[in-house]
Amino acid sequence: MADRPHRTQLRAKKPPKDKPNQSYGGAGGGHQSYGGAAGGGHGYPPPSAYGNPFASLLPSAFPPGTDPSIVACFQVADQDGSGFIDDKELQGVLSSYNQKFSIRTVHLLMYHFTNTNTRKIGPKEFISLFYGLQSWRGIFERFDSDRSGKIDSNELRDALLSLGFAVSPMVLDLLVSKFDKSGGKSKAIEYDNFIECCLTVKGLTEKFKEKDTTYSGSATFSYEAFMLTVLPFLIA
Repeated sequence: MADRPHRTQLRAKKPPKDKPNQSYGGAGGGHQSYGGAAGGGHGYPPPSAYGNPFASLLPSAFPPGTDPSIVACFQVADQDGSGFIDDKELQGVLSSYNQKFSIRTVHLLMYHFTNTNTRKIGPKEFISLFYGLQSWRGIFERFDSDRSGKIDSNELRDALLSLGFAVSPMVLDLLVSKFDKSGGKSKAIEYDNFIECCLTVKGLTEKFKEKDTTYSGSATFSYEAFMLTVLPFLIA
């Protein structure tokens, strides 16, 4: 059992708790239903509608009472004073907190919190992202039961179940194989890739949910709709 090295983390006052939603998937229960958070707490970071990927991002401002540490973090990242943070600026400020984030994970985070592929975020989106990362860290640490700093297959299964996604063993194996970057004999996922994995599962589930209007676990997609659903997660 390995000791986890100490890391400085983004911290701020916690946002109000969200109500848990129902779960989705057939591997962990007898009925088909959707959801996000399961098991209490803040659960999943704020859901995204995944709208038009080519829409423009509207300017925004920090509302009164915003935690000063969030405002300061945004100002550090917004190096050109544009009022927006691009992907490189966001990667830089996140990585400065002793946690490396790949540009692909940064792109998926931006897509999740903006519903677009503009790869910029403003104050409004940054607040959601800030608290979302706190939720991700809490989920990761909760299910990293051996404190190895990585999530193995069983731990990932439990984490996804807690978030409301009962994926099959075959899908779980594919996820671990895809997001394990260690190259070791025992496959496991580090924090950065854990976020990427869960954002992918959630994003695809949300898009599937839009088509599964009867909650039957089945949906019909046109070829164009299918491509627009999957490609943002492949080319992030």
